[in-house]
Amino acid sequence: MTDTTGSAPSDRSDDTFDAAATPPQAAVETEERAVHGDTFADDYAWLRHKDQARVLEHLHAENAYTDAVTADQEPLRRAIFEEIKAHTVETDQSVPARRGAWWYFVRTIEGEQYPEHCRVPAKSTGETSQDWTPPQVHPGQRLPGEQVILDCNAEAAGHGFFALGGMHVSEDGTRLAYAVDLTGDERFELRVRDLRTSDDLPDRVENIAHGVRFDRTGTRVFYTLWDQTWRPYRVMAHVLGTDQSEDTLLFEESDPGMWTGFEASADREQLLIVVGNSEVSETWALELPDDPAVALEEPRLLVPRSAGMLADCEPLDIDGVRHVLIVHDRTADGRPAPNGMLSLVPQQRIEDRSAWRTVVPHREDVKVDGLLLNATHVALEVRRETTPRVQFASLDALVSASGPDWFEPAFDEELYACHLTWASLEAPLMRVAYTSWITPGRVLDVVTQTGQVLLRREVEVPGYDRDDYVVERMWAPASAPGSDGQPVRVPLSVIRRRDVQPDGSNPCVVYGYGSYEMSMDPVLGVARLSLLDRGVVYAVAHVRGGGELGRGWYEDGKKLAKTNSFTDFVDATRFLVDAGWADPARVACHGGSAGGLLVGAVLNLAPELYRACLAVVPFVDALTSILDPELPLSALEWEEWGNPIESRDVYEYMKAYTPYENVRAADYPAIAAVTSLHDTRVLYVEPAKWVAQLRRTVTSDQTTPLAEGGAPVLLRTEMEGGHGGASGRYRGWEDTAWEYAFLLTALGATG
Repeated sequence: MTDTTGSAPSDRSDDTFDAAATPPQAAVETEERAVHGDTFADDYAWLRHKDQARVLEHLHAENAYTDAVTADQEPLRRAIFEEIKAHTVETDQSVPARRGAWWYFVRTIEGEQYPEHCRVPAKSTGETSQDWTPPQVHPGQRLPGEQVILDCNAEAAGHGFFALGGMHVSEDGTRLAYAVDLTGDERFELRVRDLRTSDDLPDRVENIAHGVRFDRTGTRVFYTLWDQTWRPYRVMAHVLGTDQSEDTLLFEESDPGMWTGFEASADREQLLIVVGNSEVSETWALELPDDPAVALEEPRLLVPRSAGMLADCEPLDIDGVRHVLIVHDRTADGRPAPNGMLSLVPQQRIEDRSAWRTVVPHREDVKVDGLLLNATHVALEVRRETTPRVQFASLDALVSASGPDWFEPAFDEELYACHLTWASLEAPLMRVAYTSWITPGRVLDVVTQTGQVLLRREVEVPGYDRDDYVVERMWAPASAPGSDGQPVRVPLSVIRRRDVQPDGSNPCVVYGYGSYEMSMDPVLGVARLSLLDRGVVYAVAHVRGGGELGRGWYEDGKKLAKTNSFTDFVDATRFLVDAGWADPARVACHGGSAGGLLVGAVLNLAPELYRACLAVVPFVDALTSILDPELPLSALEWEEWGNPIESRDVYEYMKAYTPYENVRAADYPAIAAVTSLHDTRVLYVEPAKWVAQLRRTVTSDQTTPLAEGGAPVLLRTEMEGGHGGASGRYRGWEDTAWEYAFLLTALGATG
């Protein structure tokens, strides 16, 4: 591993290869699973017991074998690591955001794995523009009065893993609540720091979920608790100076298929408790007193789950009357509005659906995703033609009879991403982040009264010339029609160096995800330059199951339509080959988590299309996991994949595509499965079993070195990581360098 100086990975001894060149053979110990009259023999279920020494011994043996057969890739890994480092300004900082009497920002320092969270006093002169212009923070230079409120390097010292699960500063700026995970299992410890002394208070709350927040008085901290399946189900309040056993339960959700969280209203007068899954939600509002002596009341139900909709609520005062803006997906008369619409209603009449006044109607070609407020304007996040955008309108126009007149910042690229990142009721502006596949990230402040867009920062990428690269939108005809029976075209984002031509000779990496309505939006990844600069065509296949083309695109790739995601990916690959963008002998597929399920299923469908597969924390044994409601998050997955416990149709459908259960005796590509021992979202056992099944079943040449055309099957387990792998930016760069070196070696693109 890289040390804290940020140096490149060290060379490994060639002796490792000689000592561990034989692939581990997992013992066959059959356990039968009988469901809906079907019996499945699972030969490797014993690998799930990570508390057994033999399981850890097997994982270490797999790591040793992987190290051995990839030892020749070390120089390439070192080169990629150095390229990532060279394209990164290691000592850097974010653009400050104002909250109260302080500007808050984040610093990174060369050689340090983790960031520092900092703040500097703000001035209030009465001149609006001046008071809301962020101070210029320079790399490596401290500002007058600057305070480091949380040095994540200090918190991580002595630990193999560190993750921050949220932080929040009290309204008066004197205390910091933060959550820390030191193992990777996403069970955090709540801590509270006195920012006047930089000392932590005695308060400790164990095993909490992501997210912490002070109340208005700064004397209570809100947090959520996990249940035994890693589902956040309780919202709690901790009073500073008391023991965790005295904390107050504010809300508990008993449905194992519902996720619980909270957020504050824009004016911070209410805590919004949100319960939901991918298909239905429920929102409660808890009034937040400004006097610590006043007890918290019971939360009030705003939108019940019985309404059968997804609803995102934002309370606000209009002419002294409490109202609620609601982004929702069902009309007042019960008709679906799957792409979302925006309504306004007085809070006291929220139960009366006829009182909901439509502000933004449902549209087939625009998806409404969410909103933020300042004192005078509302900003709406929408998605049109796959592109996330932000629109602004005045609150006065919003409540008028004529309705809002939306304005949207204009950009000079077709394929980009624009997201809301910050707003405050007190601020005369809102902040958005802009990027594209080939444009470094920009921080933009939009002055809402005038529409003026102020560039606060563009991320510096040393050694990068945007003109050397090009991105194009292509459309691949899909073999599977849409739910309406009509032909479907799959959007692809194809990124390459400008001098790469469609002559049929290019190495190509096809990436996909396609689940949970998550969109693979444009972003310039500096690590990807190491692929592009070696002539690789990098294609993102926006398959069904994602959210790129609205709710219908998602619904046509989930549950009993899930296989559309897989055939879309195969069709996209064939399109790239047929169009000359990819050499048919030099194509790799890449996916992570649910995208790992995608590429695993794709290999079973069309292994002949790919030279290599990189599957990161892959969800390749989905049926086994979802059949066990006691496993982390399994019950929550039923809304995405269906419930195979109750439905025989769902069981049979899933069994027909789950990668682990459908490996066949055929030539498969070289495969690298990357996982983490403490991952609670996709357990390490899934790729461990998959690799064992692949290794004994496929007919491809697993003994010839990868660089010479062989197709080894590899498992690499991070023994101190979680779902995101190892923590720390340099360790993350190492992991990426390992993965890309594997792909480039397989594709013969190492030069």
